[in-house]
Amino acid sequence: MDLGLKDRVYVITGATRGLGNAAARELVADGAKVVITGRDAERVAAAAEALGPNAHGVAADNADPRVADQVIEAARERFGRFDGMLVSVGGPAPGSAADNTDEQWETAFESVFLGAVRLARAAAAELSEGGVIGFVLSGSVHEPIPGLTISNGLRPGLAGFAKSLANELGPRGIRVVGLLPARIDTDRVRELDGLSADPAATRLANEARIPLRRYGTPQEFGRAAAFFLSPAASYLTGVMLPVDGGFRHGF
Repeated sequence: MDLGLKDRVYVITGATRGLGNAAARELVADGAKVVITGRDAERVAAAAEALGPNAHGVAADNADPRVADQVIEAARERFGRFDGMLVSVGGPAPGSAADNTDEQWETAFESVFLGAVRLARAAAAELSEGGVIGFVLSGSVHEPIPGLTISNGLRPGLAGFAKSLANELGPRGIRVVGLLPARIDTDRVRELDGLSADPAATRLANEARIPLRRYGTPQEFGRAAAFFLSPAASYLTGVMLPVDGGFRHGF
């Protein structure tokens, strides 16, 4: 199946590793060009080099109000066009409602929520018909995850923003989609499992709750992201797709 990605240009934030990087890899593999971002300049340069000549790196923090215009301009300057954006950001600090500090909430709000809103607004102003804005969210959009109170508070609100944006941009032919990963085998998930007294037992318990009985691979997530961002998904908007091996048991 031809996804129609050849020579299309996407901005992928938080793409030096993890889910953002997985999406960038699959987009490039299918012929797209990407501008990737991350906070560490050396990691950004290394990730862009690993992706090859159809990738360009920009050191940037989602929380910086200047980033949105900067990365869209970089896409146009480097590759001559801008077709879409996938907003991904590292997960906020773990913890309970009693333990998380105001500072942790404020930091996460700036990067996870407000940064994503700014990026999406800037993308919406610059995209034309056929453009797409995607958000990497979390299964916490539907069900709180123990030990991730900040994520539980922010991700559902961002999904609501994405749904509102989909309604507003639909008449212009611009799509808005969300991806809801659960247990994808990334550094972040391994770090979270490692917070338990027995990480191996925690992983086995999580796998037992997944109908496919395993964690997903980053490549599997990246393929789902590439399809959702591609012209092949042209009639999908306002959709929140669980990429979770069936972990969410509700409809």
